[in-house]
Amino acid sequence: MTTKPNALIWLWLSAAVIALDQLSKWWAVQALQPMGVPHAVIPGFLNWTLAFNRGAAFSFLDDGSGWQRWFFVLLALVISAVLVVWLARTPRRDWRTGMPLAMIVGGAIGNVIDRLHAAQVTDFIQVYFRQWSYPVFNLADCGITVGAVLLIAFGLFAGKPAGSVR
Repeated sequence: MTTKPNALIWLWLSAAVIALDQLSKWWAVQALQPMGVPHAVIPGFLNWTLAFNRGAAFSFLDDGSGWQRWFFVLLALVISAVLVVWLARTPRRDWRTGMPLAMIVGGAIGNVIDRLHAAQVTDFIQVYFRQWSYPVFNLADCGITVGAVLLIAFGLFAGKPAGSVR
């Protein structure tokens, strides 16, 4: 009985996202002290600003008593396991599924490492315009977001010939 090659090969991308995320967070903690002080990268648009988050996206549950750490670790591990199973069932040639899933897994595990190591996630990318500022985030968050957007976009436009309109 032969098995068809699956998309688990895309886990190399997960490993790359994790490595880049952890390296960038190490750099941020070393270079961006004191916490909360913006360092202009593109004035009027992008700062490096060290921040820590014990909650989830947009600091959701950041003020919890500590239970949220384990909740988010468990949630990320369960979702990652489901996505790895999905990768195992996806044909290797299906990069439109493999790549986004791997990015999401890498981002989730990158933030799990922070939660297990320091009970908080290190963030440092601040996008803003005038008085508006997006919550500070990190490369793991980028992997999760870009992966999810690509998965949705590829899903919406899968199998449609170029130029077709419904």
